[in-house]
Amino acid sequence: MIKQRDAEDELPESEELYEKLSMVVARGQEPLRIDKFLMTRIEGATRNKIQQGIENELVLVNEKPVKNNYKIKGGDRIIIYDSNSPESSEIIPQNIPLDIVYEDDDLFIINKPVGMVVHPGSGNPDGTLINAIAYYLKTNCPALDENELPRFGLVHRIDKNTSGLIVMAKTQKAMSDLAKQFFNHTVHRRYTALVWGDFEQEEGTIVAHVGRHLRFRKLFTAYPDGDHGKDAITHYKVLERFNYVTLVECRLETGRTHQIRVHMQYIGHPLFSDEFYGGNRIVKGTIYTKYKQFVENCFAICPRQALHAKELGFIHPTTKLPVLFKSDPPEDMALLIEKWRRYSQFKNAEG
Repeated sequence: MIKQRDAEDELPESEELYEKLSMVVARGQEPLRIDKFLMTRIEGATRNKIQQGIENELVLVNEKPVKNNYKIKGGDRIIIYDSNSPESSEIIPQNIPLDIVYEDDDLFIINKPVGMVVHPGSGNPDGTLINAIAYYLKTNCPALDENELPRFGLVHRIDKNTSGLIVMAKTQKAMSDLAKQFFNHTVHRRYTALVWGDFEQEEGTIVAHVGRHLRFRKLFTAYPDGDHGKDAITHYKVLERFNYVTLVECRLETGRTHQIRVHMQYIGHPLFSDEFYGGNRIVKGTIYTKYKQFVENCFAICPRQALHAKELGFIHPTTKLPVLFKSDPPEDMALLIEKWRRYSQFKNAEG
């Protein structure tokens, strides 16, 4: 489970909750059981955790799963998929309604509402998606051992005030498989965003590392020279133009925390109503009384970053077939988009 943390102050560096460690065994290494070998190479690791990782196929040798009694040899290439979220104190199951759009024996897809934090932290000890999931699984899957399914199947996250699709695993096998897909950037993720300004091009790609701001630790920022943070790539496409704001589709190639919000700010198009990254003020348009009132009304309709996780696709862990799920933006964002659409049509008719 996840260590108690402040959901805003101490966000993980990535939306994916796993990281990849890799190493090559020295040529002179004598044969040694892999669990014993990794015990001497991974700081703070326990033999039990390493053995569980091997059993759950989160440890690969030469790109293939192995058994705990496998003996490593010189030249072996070892890859470990390890959780970058520390274990937490007890999660309290809470009967919170969930919008489950799909469910089978391996996983389920949830449409997360605006305002719901994904996992508990010191600032949000309960009322989170994980609290709701814990209750749901204990009620509907009483045989489930939470110790065999860390974080109740959570493999990725989206921001508190971002709405949309998130996948949860129901078995360790599904969790391991999905974690690897997220880390290897093979998961299909598309977001709808309303951003400030107009674009010269119909589509483009933003490449800039994303990491914590060096002074303001609550914020993340773009590092185009790659001197800080982690690599991040966002592809965008214009869907509709509304004069002063634009509706875009963003496709994530990587999954860094606040990636779309940071990347859009970096290219001068902060997300509409995003208070963290400058989108909660008038960025484009001549400020006169009627326009100012219109924008303030828009802020009131959608008082959060206008971002929705609309598509989520991956290879099903059991069937090995591609699956794709879609979700329409919630009411606040849908009303916001329609309000800007009508305003743009009126301005264009005027002009």
